[in-house]
Amino acid sequence: MMTERWDILNEQGVLTGKTAVRGIGALKPGEYHLVVHIWILSDDGKILIQKRSKTKKLMPGEWAATGGAAISGEDSYKAASRELFEELGITSTPETLNKIFRLKRRNSFLDVWAIICNTPANQLKLQESEVASAKWVTPKELQSMIKKAEFHNYGKEYFDKLFSKIESLQGATV
Repeated sequence: MMTERWDILNEQGVLTGKTAVRGIGALKPGEYHLVVHIWILSDDGKILIQKRSKTKKLMPGEWAATGGAAISGEDSYKAASRELFEELGITSTPETLNKIFRLKRRNSFLDVWAIICNTPANQLKLQESEVASAKWVTPKELQSMIKKAEFHNYGKEYFDKLFSKIESLQGATV
C-alpha cells in the first residue's frame, strides 16, 4: 500500500509547506489537513449515499458521505473530483462540481461539494475496497436515517448547512 501524504494547513486554512504522513503521529495543535465530502444530487430531488466497505478502518459498514482526505499537492476541487471518480465512477468538471461550504473541524478543514448526477445506483462503478453499496434516498429518508443512527452523524451544524444548501440547489422541499 502506498504511503499517503497530506499537506498541512494553518488555522486559516493556508498551506504551510509542511506535510504529514497519514497514520503516523498526530497533527500538532494549530495544524490541519484538508478533507472533502461530495454530495450527489439528482434532478428529481434525491441524494445518493454510500455504504462504506466493512474492511475500512474508519467507520466500517456505515452509510456515509462520499469523500476522503486530500493528498499532498491536491487542491480541494482535485481531491473532490478524484474521490468521486475513484469511489463511484462519476466524472466531474469545475462547472459541474460546486463547493457549497467549508467547516473547520478539530484537525481538518472540511470542504463540502455537490454535483447533479442522475446515474442509477446499479450503474455506478463502486470501488470495492471503499464502497460496499450505494442507493438514492429522499432528503426525508436521509434525515430519518441520521435520527436513527443508520447514517454517520457529522453533527448538527454540518447537516443544517447541508440540507439548506441541498434545498436551494435542487429547489426541493426538505
